[in-house]
Amino acid sequence: MKYCYILLVTLVSVFAEDAENVLLRSNSLFSARLYQEMLKSSEENFLVSPFSAEVIFALVETGAKNETAAELRKSLQLPEESKIKEEFKKLLSDFIVHNENYIVATANKVYIRDNFPIKEEFKTIATNYFSSYLENINFKNGTAAAQTINKWIEEQTDNKIRDLITSDALSEATAAVLINALYFKARWLTPFFLPSTRKNKFHLKAGKFVEVDTMYEVLTEYKYFENAELNAKFLEMPFENEEATMTFVLPNEIDGLEKLESQINKVFEPQNFEKVYVNVSVPKFKIESTVDFKQVLQNLGVKKAFIEGEADFSGISDNKLVISDALQKTFIDVNEQGVEAAASTYIRLVEYFGLDAPTKDFHANHPFIYYIKVKGFVLFAGRVIMPTY
Repeated sequence: MKYCYILLVTLVSVFAEDAENVLLRSNSLFSARLYQEMLKSSEENFLVSPFSAEVIFALVETGAKNETAAELRKSLQLPEESKIKEEFKKLLSDFIVHNENYIVATANKVYIRDNFPIKEEFKTIATNYFSSYLENINFKNGTAAAQTINKWIEEQTDNKIRDLITSDALSEATAAVLINALYFKARWLTPFFLPSTRKNKFHLKAGKFVEVDTMYEVLTEYKYFENAELNAKFLEMPFENEEATMTFVLPNEIDGLEKLESQINKVFEPQNFEKVYVNVSVPKFKIESTVDFKQVLQNLGVKKAFIEGEADFSGISDNKLVISDALQKTFIDVNEQGVEAAASTYIRLVEYFGLDAPTKDFHANHPFIYYIKVKGFVLFAGRVIMPTY
């Protein structure tokens, strides 16, 4: 057996309007479907990065053909094949910002087994359209190869994602590893007042509660919306670079999360926000998640890519390839100063031979949904059932 791994690493502009709208719509739809799939395997806190998954699977899709490509496009809500490369090129070229208080960085890398025949056209697509760096590597020494790959991931995520690849996952059979790294770190436009943080009740199911560190902000202007249809409140908090925001979605009922999640597609849709003065309390929290993307994609209708004899990745290589596994690892830290988030996903392809203004209160003291957007794209989404820090 020969393997090809694809990895993504994620943390939490202006380009052609048509391309932007297409990808924004795809991102919103995929975020909702991905969240729905997460509910099937998790009853606790979780975090997932739709954007990270979209980037690397879009790269894979450019090397897929026929029904394999069609299934990937449909599950990821991607546009028609002819538009994918150009749209991601424009998106990724505008998606890097790095200053003292605000970092959004995305990088792609393709590790290719020494002497493995990757088609020149795919190399060109990876380099010119997905800003990917290509590097040859000896997968026969699984320990050394894993260390090299993991070191690159750690560098891209400020050491937040570690040990994604294990040495026993790599061998002389491995054909390639494709990685997307996305890192996000930002300060709130209006930081929480640190001395105000104190223990407060966070309500759980069945009338239980826990005492958690809770951040407070009094009469601060934020975008706010009460969605009567969803029976929930939306609070959008900007970061110093106001193109990035974090939205908290709080059901009005303490036990209302399950009902809210049943309409998750409407949660990610644009809301009718208005700027008002809000009294805010939100728990500090950290979350680390690992997601089996192979199972997620299969549930979303990607079948042939995982089946020997049916997968068609002939745009990558004349050698027969199949995805054998896919994994995403994520991290988020929400505190008084701001947010730091990271994620890493990999897919393995197996080569087989065969004031006077109105005021509102937003007190996140029971389970809620959250998501981080940059330029309208959902980088991270998840929920908090019980805050831990």
